[in-house]
Order: sequence, then C-alpha cells, then structure tokens
Amino acid sequence: MTFYLSKAVWALLSPGSLLLFALLAALLWHRRRPRLARAALGLATLALGLLSLCPAAHWVLTPLERRFPRPELPATVDGIVVLGGAIDMERTLAPDLPELNDAADRLTAFLALARRYPGAKLVYSGGSGLVRAPQAREADAARALLSTLGLDPARVLWERDSRNTWENALYAKQLADPRPGETWLLVTSAWHMPRAVGCFRKAGWNVLPYPVDDWGSDAGDWFKFDAHWQLYAVATGEREWLGLLAYHLLGRTSAWFPAPESSDARR
Repeated sequence: MTFYLSKAVWALLSPGSLLLFALLAALLWHRRRPRLARAALGLATLALGLLSLCPAAHWVLTPLERRFPRPELPATVDGIVVLGGAIDMERTLAPDLPELNDAADRLTAFLALARRYPGAKLVYSGGSGLVRAPQAREADAARALLSTLGLDPARVLWERDSRNTWENALYAKQLADPRPGETWLLVTSAWHMPRAVGCFRKAGWNVLPYPVDDWGSDAGDWFKFDAHWQLYAVATGEREWLGLLAYHLLGRTSAWFPAPESSDARR
C-alpha cells in the first residue's frame, strides 16, 4: 500500500500541482473571499518568480548532492550494484528499444566500472515503478541495452522486482549475498544517494557510495532564468526530501539525512 500511497501523495504535493491548486483557489474565491483569492494568487506569482529569477534548484538539490562526495576508486572491488531510474519506462515501447532519461549516467558509469573491474560481481536493480504497467521491468530494458554496448548479460545479476529504493536494497542484497568485509560500489544519482545509502545500511549492507549524474553545485550555474527547467529540478529535489522524511518515519533508514561514515573513506 505504501507504493500506491506514495504515488498519490506525490501527485498532490508536486510543485506543479501546488501551483495549480493555488490558481484554482484564486479562481474559486475571487468573488466570495477576495482576500484569500489575492493571497493564493500572490503565492503562485511569488513561486513562479522564484523559479524564474532565483537559483531555487541549487538551494534544493545541492545539499543532497554534496552529502556523499565521489570517492577515489580502490584498487579492487568485490562487486558493483547500480539502481534503476536511468530508463524512461513510460516511453519505452519494447525492452530492446529503451528510452534513456537524464539519469543515464547511472548506466554509463555502471558499464565503465564493470570494464574497470572485470572480476567484480555485478547487480542491476530495477523493477517497475509504474502503476499502470507493472509488467514493464527496467532490468529487462537495461539488459538489452547493455548487451548491445558489449557487456555480457550473463555476468550481471538482474533484479527486476523492486519498485522503490527500499526494495532495491532488500532484493539486491538477496541476489548479491555480500560477505562481511567485501567492498561493493553503489551507483546512483548524487541527489538520490543519501536515501539509497540509508536503505542499504538499514538492510545490513555497508556499500561504498559512488554518486553520478551530478546536476552541479556552483550557484552561478543555476541562474538559468528558465522557470520550466527550474520547476523540473525543484520537483526532483522536493520528491527526494519528502522521500527522506517518509523513509525515516517508516523505519527504512536509521537517520533522516544519512551521512558518510569513516569506513567509507578507508575502503
């Protein structure tokens, strides 16, 4: 139920939905409650102004991305696990014709690391996050794509049942069966790494975070004066902050905002 509830809550709390609700409120109240209507319209205008003129995306995403700096790669690793999210399954009509999204760095980094460490175990964790098409599994599309790029699919453990980050950690661990003392790299987007690490730690798997898909942390690069782009980036960050809070309340992470541990630097 939490899977479906999370979809419904996000549909109501996404920035686009909140802006729409404010405009609808202004329209409905403009005769009977003009003060409330002006307040709602003012909030919507202020939000659009912030998205157009201020680095709102930088404020929302940078704390997430800076939480886990990319480490120096060790000489050897025992395994690499990458989380799904790089393939747009709503636009993918067939597994052998995958449509990549802006998190495609997860796939390219996974392929590069697999070639750098030819003896490492490999896990791709990605099932279906779609309510309307649960039969569409991202791992299947990733397998077809990575095979064409030269990665032997028999070398990878394909986890195709997870629907969220918590299930990524649980099901990937069951497949990988990591042993104490092994070094496993966790590959996912930088803004997603805190929640992912929290889930893996809660599942009893201490991984070495390897964040990719960095949107940037220099505030000067975020003055794009593009409300559409800022809205998309702010929505990405808002969803992640809400996910951190919800996962901690549900007991899926031990800390609200997981942080690096000293063992990360030693590996």
